[in-house]
Amino acid sequence: TEAAKKLAIEAALAASDKLAQDIVAIDVSDAIVITDVFVMASGANEPQVKAIVDAVEERLLKLGEKPLRREGEQQARWVLLDYGDIVVHVQLAEDRIHYAIERLWIDCPIIELPAEVNLPREVKGSVE
Repeated sequence: TEAAKKLAIEAALAASDKLAQDIVAIDVSDAIVITDVFVMASGANEPQVKAIVDAVEERLLKLGEKPLRREGEQQARWVLLDYGDIVVHVQLAEDRIHYAIERLWIDCPIIELPAEVNLPREVKGSVE
């Protein structure tokens, strides 16, 4: 839905604000029935993963959205935030490479995100 895509873009922007890397949004609505969009982002270490998760939660809460469930917060290696229409996966970069869950959704369309979402770190720092 358009609402899910807008929410996914907001989650991606929030992750980007905390310098998440390799942010993608995948439209999985035709492949599975439990959600419409997966948003995926990588962090370099556990504190960054936590910061990304916190930023996503804060931004979406301002839009009136609360996660239906959270998983993985204790270890902060792979945190999942389930908002119903979207599911946000924030992983350590090494775990994301290892599990490569994007492979499962290779046939699903990618949602175009704003250009600033995946700007290089150097550029993000100079823009702020």
